[in-house]
Amino acid sequence: MAKPNTKSHQEIGRELDLFSVHDVAPGAIFWHHKGYIIYKTLVDFLRKRLLSEGYKEINTPVMVKSDLFKKSGHWDFYHEHMFTLEVDGESYSLKPMNCPEACLVYSTRLRSYQDLPLRLADFGVLHRNELSGVLGGAFRVRQFSIDDAHHFVRPDQIEDEVHGLILLVVEFYKSLGFIPEFFLSTKPDKAMGDPKLWEEAEKDLNQALDNAKVKYGMKEKDGAFYGPKIDIHIKDSQDRDWQLATIQLDFQIPEKMQLEYIDKDGKAKRPVIVHRAILGSVERFIGILTEHYQGAFPIWLSPVQVVLLPIADRHTEHAKKIAEKLSEEGIRVEVDDRSERLQAKIREATLQKVPFLGIIGDEELKNKDLSLSVRDRNGKDYGLLNLSQFKILVKEDIDKKV
Repeated sequence: MAKPNTKSHQEIGRELDLFSVHDVAPGAIFWHHKGYIIYKTLVDFLRKRLLSEGYKEINTPVMVKSDLFKKSGHWDFYHEHMFTLEVDGESYSLKPMNCPEACLVYSTRLRSYQDLPLRLADFGVLHRNELSGVLGGAFRVRQFSIDDAHHFVRPDQIEDEVHGLILLVVEFYKSLGFIPEFFLSTKPDKAMGDPKLWEEAEKDLNQALDNAKVKYGMKEKDGAFYGPKIDIHIKDSQDRDWQLATIQLDFQIPEKMQLEYIDKDGKAKRPVIVHRAILGSVERFIGILTEHYQGAFPIWLSPVQVVLLPIADRHTEHAKKIAEKLSEEGIRVEVDDRSERLQAKIREATLQKVPFLGIIGDEELKNKDLSLSVRDRNGKDYGLLNLSQFKILVKEDIDKKV
């Protein structure tokens, strides 16, 4: 339940020109320029972090033959949620998850025990056939992307790999000001595979959580159909609980897809797959962030980080010179050179939740250095600053992330 006087992400999306939804594509988001900046900035932030962790990013087809999902075991448990179509007399599906195709990439060459863990990340587009009655803004969609990854590991690597993922999740959410809560989800009634493997997988996740020294609760019978999982929840500024990140352990799909690696003894062994997402659906995550911040995104995510407000036409050239210098530093800046009164421009920039406002009038033009009078969206007045001082102020704020 939203707190009083808060706006939905749909309202904020319209007001800040972030995204829209249209009847021609139910359950899909039309990202506008400003919203897509948020999307790309968030994904790029995570992508850089993953590259430093040794991930290899792949991209796989949106549409494949349905036989792939029958082989992986997904069809029996998930086909009613899949979009299927007939092409040249054969059944094809829009992929609802990336795992079977990641398995195909894995299987394209002979893997050694020394190649593992192999971490394959995929930000590709997914489709799930949600009922029209449950679709809602960015929270429940039919087309979306997940910051998906599949870790192919040896059984002896499971504990360390999951432990590292738990620490990565904690670090990532901390950078956004969230405190994650952990839950171990166990075997559901409708599941595939050997019960002994399920017991082993649940034990491995239990041990990883204990070793990471994080408190966790239990979600009985809430695992995926192919394996138990660790679900990570956060609470937003409105005290709402969201389940976002997940770490899933899977002994079943490697068996179904007949994946192998050659072990030290020269014999073929089955790898284990650790499925993981940190954001979950990127669309849903941005919807949550939009309501969490009520559109006042931290400066590193803000589509426009600085707006320059020349008081009169004679001040516009000075403003554009400053804008050019800021842009060269990678700072997202706009110049409001409309023929409006200064107070109207300030009000508009404040409503648009722009973090920094730079005012330029006769006083600012007197200085030899490019100068501007600075205030932030909360009304704090920084006074007259030269360009170098202002760049330091903005960059320090960007580096804070939160």
